[in-house]
Parts: sequence; C-alpha cells; structure tokens
Amino acid sequence: MSSDVSLVIITGMSGAGKTVAIQSLEDLGYFCVDNLPPTLLPKFLELMKESNGKMNKVALVMDLRGREFFDKICDALDQLGENEWIVPRILFLDARDTTLVTRYKETRRSHPLASSDSPLKGIQLERELLHEVKERAHFTIDTSDLKPKQLRERIIQYFSVDKPEVFRINVTSFGFKHGVPIDADLVFDVRFLPNPFYIEHMRPMTGLDEEVSSYVMKFNETHKFLEKLLDLIEFMLPHYKREGKSQLVLAIGCTGGQHRSVTLTEYLGKHFSNEYKTHVSHRDIEKIKGH
Repeated sequence: MSSDVSLVIITGMSGAGKTVAIQSLEDLGYFCVDNLPPTLLPKFLELMKESNGKMNKVALVMDLRGREFFDKICDALDQLGENEWIVPRILFLDARDTTLVTRYKETRRSHPLASSDSPLKGIQLERELLHEVKERAHFTIDTSDLKPKQLRERIIQYFSVDKPEVFRINVTSFGFKHGVPIDADLVFDVRFLPNPFYIEHMRPMTGLDEEVSSYVMKFNETHKFLEKLLDLIEFMLPHYKREGKSQLVLAIGCTGGQHRSVTLTEYLGKHFSNEYKTHVSHRDIEKIKGH
C-alpha cells in the first residue's frame, strides 16, 4: 500500500474547538470518528489498511472524555510511526485558560475532569495531562481569538490538499501586554527597539504604515537583530523538518502589538515566503486603538 493514506489525530483542550475541527475535516471528505479510545487505534488502523484505499483520508478525535483510556494515547501515537503506509498528523487545539472558563460558563457545561469543582481546576489538570501529547503535535492552533469560521479556514489551509504536507511558517505579531501566544514555537521580544508609540503622530498608526515601518527599520540595532535572528531560524528549520514538524509558529512581540512587532513580522513573512509556504498575522493590531 502506498503512503498516501492521511490520518489526522485531533486532540487538545476541552472547549478549544475539536467539534468545529472534525466537522471541517468531514466537509473536506475525511472519514471522521469522534472520541475514539486510544486503545482501539491499532484495530482501527487494521480496518483502514484492509479497506483497499476506501479509507484514505481519516480524522479521529481523541480526548479526555475517555479518561480511563487516555493514559494509553502516547503508546498509540508511537505505533503510528511504525506504519510506513500511512501519513499521520496530530492537530492539537488549545486556548487560554480564561477563554476556556468563559466558554464553559456560556454553555453551562461542566469540565470532564471537574464535574463538581470549578472549570478552572479541570482545565489546569487537563493541561498537565496533555503536555506530552502537545509536544508531539504537528499543528497547534490557539483558538482563543478565533471565531468558528476562522478556525474552519485554518483547518482548510492545513488539510485541504491530498499531497504530503508542505512545511509552513506562521509568523505572528503580538503585544506582551495582551499575553504571549500559547501556540508559538519560538517567541522573540523586540521591546528593546525604539518605539514609534512615543512619536505622537505615529501613535495611531501601525507597522503596516510606511512611515512607521521605515522608522523601525532605520536603526542599526534592527538590522543587526534581524541578521542574527534569520541566521538562527535558518539553522533550525531543517532540524524542525527532520523531527517531523509540519509548521513553525514564530511570534514577534512588542509592548502593544501595533508598531515594532508588526513591522518585523511583515519583514520576516516576506523573507521566508521566498522558500516556504508562509502565513503572516497580527494578533493584537486592533486592540491598542483605544490609546
């Protein structure tokens, strides 16, 4: 059997959007199974292999609803690597604790690990239990600030092609005052660069404006930083790919996420797009408009 059989394992925090994810994959033509106990994965792989190509795109949700089986998930994931005929990818959905608590309050549902306690206790326990699984993920999506439509678009971006996944680089700007992106692989702090915020007429602008980006880029320390940063990342990229990573999430942070981080994120996005599939986003660019 050829190794063009695609298997997506969907896991992550309860309330982070796994239902939207599996519905999106179903729309893409994947055969989907929700809440499969990890102990049944080997049997399911046998069914896939015996289907003679009829099950060549499969998505499985594995989460802590089946808690008594979940301690076996890492063993099950290890077995995936022993099957050369399959291309497995792990999608981990995450969100900030405050966001997850709000979602549970809005739905009036109890957390599967804290039916009698506050949702936060269950979330914290779940995050601890899922730590090793998250480390194994090929894709990690922070859904804290994503609407269901935006999550669907991200799923389509990652899984709509039938060919083996192209390595992707996602570069995002953010403001430290709003928190560090939890799905970032590498985080770099550019608050040491001169800040256009303190130039009054630039304050309402962003790094997407030519005047702001020119200001940030005119300093020697900006160019020296980019030179060293690019050297580091370009050294790391082949090693990430060798370890089976399908994407690198690179987060560039300044104070508010409006000027310096946006400028450098745009620069890095253009630089890497020459060789890699690159996506640029600016998480907090609108949040500081109240200043």
